[in-house]
Amino acid sequence: MARAFVMGRLKSIRCAAAGVGHLIRSQQNARVHLAASAAVIGVGVAMRLSAGEWCWMLVAMGAVWVAEALNTAVELVADAVHPARHPLIGRAKDVAAGGVLLAAGMAVAIGIAVIAPHLFAR
Repeated sequence: MARAFVMGRLKSIRCAAAGVGHLIRSQQNARVHLAASAAVIGVGVAMRLSAGEWCWMLVAMGAVWVAEALNTAVELVADAVHPARHPLIGRAKDVAAGGVLLAAGMAVAIGIAVIAPHLFAR
């Protein structure tokens, strides 16, 4: 029983990791997010952010990644359900992309709020 539970969780993790891999391989914006995340981590290390500051930065980056993943999922499902152009599907895709834009904008605002005091202190 416990072995089956563990094996089931491991399979779920493998599937989720495959989904993240697909996201990065197939979506140019995900690769932009990957580069931005690496840059933010580098700046955070250089600025010696506190644990609390890291929490804000990680939540902001995570929100962008989650939004991008959900946007990609919406696009994939929409394309599978209705491959031809449809105004409502187009609007759904736009709204999902807007969610990514909102998350990215808030991440930038959080990044500025966290990093700016370190820059002004130098």
